Amino acid sequence: MIKRSVLVAIFVAIGALSMTTVAYQQPPVQPQVPIDALKLKDNLYVLTTSTPGNAGTFSGGNVAVFITDGGVTLVDTKLATWGQQLLDAVKKVTNKPVTRIINTHTHGDHTGNDDKFGATVEIVAHENTKANMEKMDAFKGEKAQFLPKKVYKDTLTVGSGKDRIELYYFGAGHTNGDTFVVFPELRILHTGDMFAWKDGPFCDRTNGGNCIALPQTLAKAIAGIKNIDTIIPGHSPMMTPKDLQDFQRFTADLAAHAQAASKAGKSVDEAFAGFDVSKYPGYKNERVKAAIQSVYDELKK
Repeated sequence: MIKRSVLVAIFVAIGALSMTTVAYQQPPVQPQVPIDALKLKDNLYVLTTSTPGNAGTFSGGNVAVFITDGGVTLVDTKLATWGQQLLDAVKKVTNKPVTRIINTHTHGDHTGNDDKFGATVEIVAHENTKANMEKMDAFKGEKAQFLPKKVYKDTLTVGSGKDRIELYYFGAGHTNGDTFVVFPELRILHTGDMFAWKDGPFCDRTNGGNCIALPQTLAKAIAGIKNIDTIIPGHSPMMTPKDLQDFQRFTADLAAHAQAASKAGKSVDEAFAGFDVSKYPGYKNERVKAAIQSVYDELKK
């Protein structure tokens, strides 16, 4: 028979292990910093929480707030843990209701608060993005009502006149369902994470992303979308069309370099060491190695 003292010790140990497991599974606490509203036009704001030294945004992707006579369109909705801050930030720039959400792609830092604006909001995305979202726990069960209600294949126009928004899909890159969102009257383009930062791209292969196809897709977008002055990137301060062109060349060089290194039998580390980021002023190499790894993995298919 096990002594009572031994049983107590066992239960204490199990309890400690359980508490450790629960703590490990819980997401890290997000710093409670305000979401800033950057005014690009009288009727278009960008909600962001850029932090010094951080290539991304703490709260998730940059959110566009497009204010029209009939209501507000949001492009992306940040991380779920930032729901209240997002609601507060929208209310600070307009008292009109949100009537439409456009998701540039499936990731939770861009779709995390689709459910915070009511079940009647029209949610729009590419058909592949909807299929990817259907696999997410965040859109299972009762939350399935917040899956995109309107999808498209190649192009889609919503709204009209000065309130027109044009959606384009040019192929795989960050995922297999990335939407380029154009506000033609304002000459503004939201790229989502097809152009997130000046660094190696993140190509999510589990959701159809492809670093080899990415530069080709970006080239199609550059050729197909004209008359743009300002670009809203996924996780960086505002950019210009030249910045997007430079990023396309950067990703093309990176993909070509990785493919050549793989063909020559070099390791990912060797390929990374041989890629010269200094040719692109202002670019970092924090994500370059991961992008090269993605190319190597794609070549194995």
